[in-house]
Amino acid sequence: MLEETIAAVSTGNLSATAISIVRMSGEKAIEVLDKIFKTKDRDYKGYHIYYGHIVDPSNNEVIDEVLVNIFRAPRSFTGEDMVEINCHGGLFVTAKVLTLCLSYGARQALNGEFTKRAFLNGRIDLTQAEAINDLILADNKDNARLAVNSLNGSIGKLLTPLIDELEQCIAHIEVNIDYPEYDDNGIITAKEVQQSVSKWLKDCDDIINMAENSLIIKEGIKTVIVGKPNVGKSSLLNALLQRDKAIVSDVAGTTRDLVEGDIHLSNVTLHLIDTAGIHESDNKIEQIGIKKSREALSEAQLVIVLIDSTNFDLEDEKLLEETKGYNRLVVYNKKDKGITFSGVNISAATGDIAELTAAIDEMFSQSKVVLTQPALTNQRQIALMRQAKIAVESVDTALKSNIPLDLINEDLQTAYRCLKEILGKYTREDLLDGIFSRFCVGK
Repeated sequence: MLEETIAAVSTGNLSATAISIVRMSGEKAIEVLDKIFKTKDRDYKGYHIYYGHIVDPSNNEVIDEVLVNIFRAPRSFTGEDMVEINCHGGLFVTAKVLTLCLSYGARQALNGEFTKRAFLNGRIDLTQAEAINDLILADNKDNARLAVNSLNGSIGKLLTPLIDELEQCIAHIEVNIDYPEYDDNGIITAKEVQQSVSKWLKDCDDIINMAENSLIIKEGIKTVIVGKPNVGKSSLLNALLQRDKAIVSDVAGTTRDLVEGDIHLSNVTLHLIDTAGIHESDNKIEQIGIKKSREALSEAQLVIVLIDSTNFDLEDEKLLEETKGYNRLVVYNKKDKGITFSGVNISAATGDIAELTAAIDEMFSQSKVVLTQPALTNQRQIALMRQAKIAVESVDTALKSNIPLDLINEDLQTAYRCLKEILGKYTREDLLDGIFSRFCVGK
């Protein structure tokens, strides 16, 4: 598949634009270009721009006046010969240029195939490949900064010291087992491994904690506003969103379904859900709404428990008890009535919610640290990191039970494999290369 030359429009092609870029990559990229591109200088040096015309060879019709960027392997994005044809952005012209590329030796690229080739050819690791898509999809400055950090190889730099330490430990154990006669390599002891394991567990915890903060920035927090009927939940949602998203009424039980919206605070994005009032009800439709509220509550990452400061009663106490195990903020509404409690006090009706937004920002203030430090950025990476930690914990348990080192080696290799898989770089040969590069076995 890598032997084929691929082509695609790399700029948006859903509407007319000033400029479009048709990109080709592969062994025949220059050859295909030469068939459809007329220019005075045809030496096609890497990192040069050439002026000329795209011409249909079947009838010598000039299609467009273009500039062509040439990138030679291996110093290109994909690691292959690459061509970028900068043409005018008309829908017909762009499509015609791509069609000519496909007609004279290239094939249509699959989704993400240019980035995939960059990964397969060793130009980037898997986390950098994921970062490219994150950067394209970034909808705010913070998400863009996270993506740029990862694109610059920050995750590889974060994991490499831990990977190297695991590799060295595995290498010592395997050499001691398989080549005991080479005692000049040193005999590693269980005590030495135990000291390393304690450090590795801390490293894993630090990396996972930082990763969870990165997800807070990247994905936001699913936030549910709960409270008894007519406590001001819809008014609070509207105040946070600064628009009338939810119906506000003096009639209790107005909200029967979930109402949602997003808000960007200084330190976090909230995916807000206004729920039906949670209370005892004989109304079947209202019961459905209350059921949905409890389902949303069970999935929430942050719960805002809203209480009417002028009417605290048994239903409020039940709700506080029900939400005790959640990451929550208890908020007292209607401070404009002159009654406040210890904690966060607001007036949703007048839009006085500064105490609440400040409290939420304070809760997630540590998430901003991620923007200046390397961090895992998606669930795939975090899941592999957790698996690595579980494997190291197994090593810790085994060592404390005096299990021989050769029997813990498999767990060490599991941790090593998980960390390398985060970067998309694990093979058994990779581990063997690490072992034999460190020791002069068989000299």
